[in-house]
Amino acid sequence: MDSFSISELAGGIDTVWVLLCAALVFLMEGGFAFLEAGFIRAKNSLNIVMKVFTDCTLGMLAYWAVGFAIMFGLDRAGLFGTSGFFLGGGMDHIKLRVPIYAYYIFQAAFAMAVASIISGAVAERMKFSTYMIFTVLVTGLIYPISGHWVWGADGWLAKMGMLDFAGSAAVHAVGGWCALAAVIVLGPRMGKYSDDGSINVLPAHNMHLAFLGIFILWFGWFGFNPGSSLSGLDMNIARIAVTTNLAAAAGGTSGALFTMIRWGKPDPSMAMNGALAGLAAITAGCAYVSPVSAVIIGLIAGVLVVLAVGFFDRIKADDPVGAIAVHGVNGTWGALAVGIFAEKGGLLYGGGLKMLGVQALGVFSVSIWAFVTTFVLFVILKKIMGIRVTPEEEAEGLDINEHGIPAYTELTAPPIYGSGHGHDSHAGALNHIGHMKI
Repeated sequence: MDSFSISELAGGIDTVWVLLCAALVFLMEGGFAFLEAGFIRAKNSLNIVMKVFTDCTLGMLAYWAVGFAIMFGLDRAGLFGTSGFFLGGGMDHIKLRVPIYAYYIFQAAFAMAVASIISGAVAERMKFSTYMIFTVLVTGLIYPISGHWVWGADGWLAKMGMLDFAGSAAVHAVGGWCALAAVIVLGPRMGKYSDDGSINVLPAHNMHLAFLGIFILWFGWFGFNPGSSLSGLDMNIARIAVTTNLAAAAGGTSGALFTMIRWGKPDPSMAMNGALAGLAAITAGCAYVSPVSAVIIGLIAGVLVVLAVGFFDRIKADDPVGAIAVHGVNGTWGALAVGIFAEKGGLLYGGGLKMLGVQALGVFSVSIWAFVTTFVLFVILKKIMGIRVTPEEEAEGLDINEHGIPAYTELTAPPIYGSGHGHDSHAGALNHIGHMKI
C-alpha cells in the first residue's frame, strides 16, 4: 500500500473540505431561486428561477473563461489579473495546498452568488435575453476586477491590508450596489408607485417558498464563510461557523423585534431579510471578531435592513426582494464592522482608526466600481437591445411571455394592493410580502 506524507494527507483533507464547501455555496443558488420566487408574484416566478439558473450556467462559463483569470491571475499593477484564462495555467503565484481546480470551483460559486443578488432586484420587468448578457459581464468582468483588488495576490486593497475574509465587500456590497444601479436604469414595476407618490404593495405569492430559500441560504453559508479558510485543518473554522450563525440569528431577531415595535406585528419578510443581513454583515469579519461582536453586528444589521428597505422605496428604487438593503447596505456595514470589532487592530481593541480607514476606503472603492460600471452597462444595453419587457408583457407576466409556460397551470394575475393611507415606510417593509393589506 502506498504511503503518504503528512503534507500530502493535509492537502487531501483540504481539497475535500474546499470541494464540500463549494458544493454548499453552489446549493445557495437554490436558496436564491426559492427566496426570489416566493417574494414576487406567481406570474413571474418561473422567470426569476430561470434567471438564477442562468447565473449557474452562463455565469459559471464566463468565470471559467475570463473571470477567474482576471480575479486571481498574475498582475503587476494591482488592478486585474492577466494569466490563467480558461484555467490554462499561469497561476503558480497563488500559494495553495489544494489543486487550482478546487480553488476555481469554490470561487465560481461566489461569482454566481453575486449575479443572483442582482437577479432579485430586477425581477418582474427585465428582459431575459438582456439579463443573460449582463450575467456574463458581471461574472466575467465587474466582480472579478474588484475581487482582484481585495483578494488578488497583488490587489491594491489587499496590499493596503484590507480584511474581507469571505466577501462582505467583495461579494455582497458589489452585488448590492450593482443591483441599485440596475433598478435605477430599469425603473420600477408598473403599479408600484402611484401618481401621488404613495407606495403600493405588490404581494408575494408564496412566503413559505421564501422561507425555504432563507433556510437553504443560511445552510449554504456554512460553506461560504468557513470554506474561505481553504483548509479543513484550520481550527478557526469552528469559530467562523459560530460567529456566522450568531450574526444570522441576531439579525433575524432584531428584524422581527424592530418591526414588532414599529408597527405592532413582526414582519416575516423583515425577519427573513434580517437574518440574511446578519449573514452578509458577518461575512467580512467572521474570522476576526468574537461571538459577542458577531451578535452586535447582526443586531445592527437586522435594524439597518428594515430602515434601508423603506429608504429605497421612498426614493422609488423598486427592489422586490430587498437585495440592495440586505447586500449593499449590510455588506458595506460588515466591511466597516471589521475595522471596529476585529480583535487584532479593531477600533474597540486599541487599534485606532487605521484599520477602519482602510476598510472604509476598500468598501467605498468596490461599491463605486460596481455601481458605475453597472449603470453604464445598463444604459448601453438599454440603447442597443432594450432592458425591459413591454407593458403588455409585464401585465400578463414574464413566465408566459418570456418562456411560454406558466409556473402554475391555473394561474391568474393577482391584484395590486395599495398602501391605503400613505405609510410609505410600512409599505416599504411590506414590499416583499402582501400577507396583510395596509
